[in-house]
Amino acid sequence: MRVYWEDTDGGGVVYHARYLNFFERARTELIRACGVDQMELKETHNLIWVVLEMNVRFVRAARLDDELLVGAAFEWTRGVRQGITQRMTRKTDGALIATADVTAAMLRADTLRPARMPVWIKQKMGLEGI
Repeated sequence: MRVYWEDTDGGGVVYHARYLNFFERARTELIRACGVDQMELKETHNLIWVVLEMNVRFVRAARLDDELLVGAAFEWTRGVRQGITQRMTRKTDGALIATADVTAAMLRADTLRPARMPVWIKQKMGLEGI
């Protein structure tokens, strides 16, 4: 992901809330890469994911025009909750920019009540043994 002017403060440094956008995009791409379409998940299966908690550690600043590599990986699943770890590095030098530990949950879209992740999603995401 490239850092654009709109992502920065007046000094060309990424504004702290923008890191959340970059992390969100990486989680969305992780789910997509596993073959799960989130719109279909909502419309056909009445399920959505929400973030319950996020712990972000800022290591160094990202700046205007930096290219960032942002990864996401499922680490655990318990009941309706899933743990996701994320890393953000600068492409040019591999410098660690930030990390995030995320707790997400699956909910029923119509009631926003907790729902267990269906087996077919666990299989697509390689979470059966986690």
